[in-house]
Amino acid sequence: MSHISVRRKPVIIGIMGGHRDDSPAMEDAFILGTAVAQRGHVLLTGGGRGVMKAASEGACNAGGLVIAILPSEKNRPLSGYPNEYVDIPIYTGMYDARNIINAKTPFLIVALSGAAGTLSEIAVALKSGTPVIGLNSPRFDLPEAGEYYPVETVDDAIAMMDELVSRQGNSKR
Repeated sequence: MSHISVRRKPVIIGIMGGHRDDSPAMEDAFILGTAVAQRGHVLLTGGGRGVMKAASEGACNAGGLVIAILPSEKNRPLSGYPNEYVDIPIYTGMYDARNIINAKTPFLIVALSGAAGTLSEIAVALKSGTPVIGLNSPRFDLPEAGEYYPVETVDDAIAMMDELVSRQGNSKR
């Protein structure tokens, strides 16, 4: 007799932010990465240093799966890419154009203070319908800007992530 198992498809959560190792958002990124893994979600980052590494470390330490969308090619990796906490490195060779994949792949994005790359990911996500939780990120006041949820604390970001994922689960029933 064959056995049929039903498995839940994982929710992919993107955490985007700057690559500076001295970013004040490092602790928040680690906590967020941990929270993503503890909930059984998959973490997606850009796979480098700074916020990307801190989030990846948090998820890895909590037993989670970490996917990284990398800017370089496999045979010509950039220094620091992928960081040591990445489980599945995806080499794109697309450099900044990889931000499109970062913005459109996850169910939602948590954006922490970053630079132009993070802003481009926020803009593409909003345009494509990916919800964005902005933790200490710039506010957007654009007509039809999509689902943008500005929050001030990491606890608020986690609560909003949980609420958005819960809404998705309820809409599929």
